[in-house]
Amino acid sequence: MLKQNKKKQQSNRHRWLLIGFLCLFGVCLVAQVRPTEPRLNSVDPTMKVDKDTSKVTQTADQQKQKKKTKVYLLHSDEAQADKLIHPDVQILIGHVKFRHDSMYMDCDSALLYEKTNSFEAFGNVKMRQGDTLFIDGDYLFYDGQTQIAQLRENVKMMNRNTTLLTDSLNYDRLYDLGYYFEGGTLMDEENVLTSDWGEYSPATKQSVFNHDVKLVNPKFVLTSDTLRYNTFSKVANILGPSNIVSDNNHIYSERGFYNTLSEQAELLDRSILTNQGKKLIGDSLFYDRKAGYGEAFDNVRMTDSINKNILTGDYCFYNELTDSAFATKRAVAIDYSQGDSLFLHGDTLQVVSYNLNTDSLYRLMKAYHKVRMYRIDVQGVCDSLVYNSKDSCLTMYRDPILWNEGQQLLGEEIKIYMNDSTINWVHIINQTLTVEMKDSIHYNQVAGKEMKAYFIDGDMRHIEVIGNVQTAFYPEEKDSTMTGFNTSEGSLLHLFLKERKMEKGKFDGKSNGTMYPMDQIPPDKLRLPTFAWFDYIRPLSKEDIFNWRSKKAGKSLKPTIDRRPKTDKRNLINMK
Repeated sequence: MLKQNKKKQQSNRHRWLLIGFLCLFGVCLVAQVRPTEPRLNSVDPTMKVDKDTSKVTQTADQQKQKKKTKVYLLHSDEAQADKLIHPDVQILIGHVKFRHDSMYMDCDSALLYEKTNSFEAFGNVKMRQGDTLFIDGDYLFYDGQTQIAQLRENVKMMNRNTTLLTDSLNYDRLYDLGYYFEGGTLMDEENVLTSDWGEYSPATKQSVFNHDVKLVNPKFVLTSDTLRYNTFSKVANILGPSNIVSDNNHIYSERGFYNTLSEQAELLDRSILTNQGKKLIGDSLFYDRKAGYGEAFDNVRMTDSINKNILTGDYCFYNELTDSAFATKRAVAIDYSQGDSLFLHGDTLQVVSYNLNTDSLYRLMKAYHKVRMYRIDVQGVCDSLVYNSKDSCLTMYRDPILWNEGQQLLGEEIKIYMNDSTINWVHIINQTLTVEMKDSIHYNQVAGKEMKAYFIDGDMRHIEVIGNVQTAFYPEEKDSTMTGFNTSEGSLLHLFLKERKMEKGKFDGKSNGTMYPMDQIPPDKLRLPTFAWFDYIRPLSKEDIFNWRSKKAGKSLKPTIDRRPKTDKRNLINMK
C-alpha cells in the first residue's frame, strides 16, 4: 500500500512537471510570433499614407512591380519540349494564344520561356488590347517582365482612326508608347506622315518624328527635320527647319504650330511666307490659309519682287485673296525699281488692289499722317498721299512740299506723274510756290495759282506757272555772277532750267516787271508775299524719314478747298 502511494505521488509530480514544461514552451513560442495587425507607428517604408483618407497606398514603383504578372498560355494545337537541350523552352505550334493582363496575343507558332516570363512569336502575329489597340506583324518577342513588345516585318499598329506602318516597332505597354527606328508611316483621316524615326502614344495621341519627315495633306506638303503631331487635334508642332508648300504658298519656319484642320499657322523665329512673288518675314507670323490672310509682328519685311517694292514695319497685315496689305509702327515703303531707292514713311501704309484677275488690274498705295519720303534726287513731306498705278500718279495732300537739289516746290496739292518710277512731270495746284536757293540771302522765287514742272532723267528742266504769276529772281552771267534783281507779274510764265539751275524765263501775254541793280534792291522786294523756305523740315536721309518736324507756327497753308483723301478707317479693320 505504501509502495502504491509512493508511485502515485511520483506520477503526479511528473504530470505537473510536464504541464509546466509545456506552458513554458508555449510562452516562448508566442513570444517569437509577430503580430498579424500592423501598428501605425511601424508602417512599411515602401508604403505611403494618404493624408486625406488616412489610407495606405502603394508607390508608383510598387505598382509597376505589381504589373509584372505572369504570361499565360491560353491555347496551342501542339506543344513540344526537349528537357535535355532546351529544358526551359516550350515549342508551341498551331493557333497559339497568350494573355498578359489585358493584352491578348496570337500567332502561328511560338517559343515560350517560362523562366524569364517571355516568348517569341512567329507568323500572323496579332496583339490586341481592348477594342482600341491592334498590332500585327510577322515576328514578336515579348518580355513579360519589362512589358516591351518587339515586332518586326510588316508591322501594322492601329488605334481607332490612326494607323502606323513599319518593319521595326517596339511597343512599351507600361508607358503605352510605340516607336520605330528604320522608317515608318503614320496615317489618320487628314494626313500621311513618314520619317526615319518616330514614336506614337495611343493614350495621348501624340507622335514625334525625326529625320526626313514628310507630312502629306491633300492641300499641302510639309517637310521637316523634327516634328510633333497630335492625331486628335491634327496640330503639327514644328521643331526644326521646315517647309510647307501648297499651290500658291510656301512657308519656311524653324519653330511654330500648324493646325492641319483649320489651316492656321503660328510661326516664330523669323519665319517666311511666300505667295506669288511676295515674301513676308517677321519675328512672328500668323497665317490663315482658308481665310487667305497673314499677319507679321516685329521687324516685318514684305518684299514684292514683281513690282520691285518693299514694305517694312513692326506690324503688317496681308490679304492674299484681295491682294491688299497695310503696315504700321515705323512703317516704310521702299521702291527699288530704279537705281536709287525711294523710302517713304507714314504712320500707316496701305496697299489695295482692284479688278483682280482682269486686264484692268490697278493698285492704290496710301500713306496716312506725317508722311516723309527720301531719295537722293527728290525729297518730300505731307500729311497723306495716294499712289494710283492706273495712271502712275502720286498725289500729296495737306501742306505738301517737294525738294529737288536746290529747288523747293509747294502748294495745296501736288500730283507727281511717274514713268517707270522716274518722275515725268509734277502738277502743283493752288497757292503754288517754287524757290531756288542761290545762297543764304538770295533766292529765285516764282508764285502762282497753278504750276507744272517737267523732268528729264530725274532733273527739272521746264516749269509752267499759270494764273496770278509773281517772280523774283537774279539773272546771271555765264560765270554765275548775279547781274541784278528782277521782279515781274503776269498770267503765264515759262521757266527753263539747266544743270538744275534757272537759265531763263519767258512770259506769254501781257506782263510787267522791274530790274534792280544789286546794290539798289528794295528790302521789301527781296521776298514774294508767299515766300517760305522749309529746309528745316526737309528729310536729310533715309533714316531721317522717321523724324517728323512740323512747320513753324503760322506757316501752314490754309487750303482753299479740302482736298484731303476721304479715308474710312473701318476699311483697315475690315480688310480681313
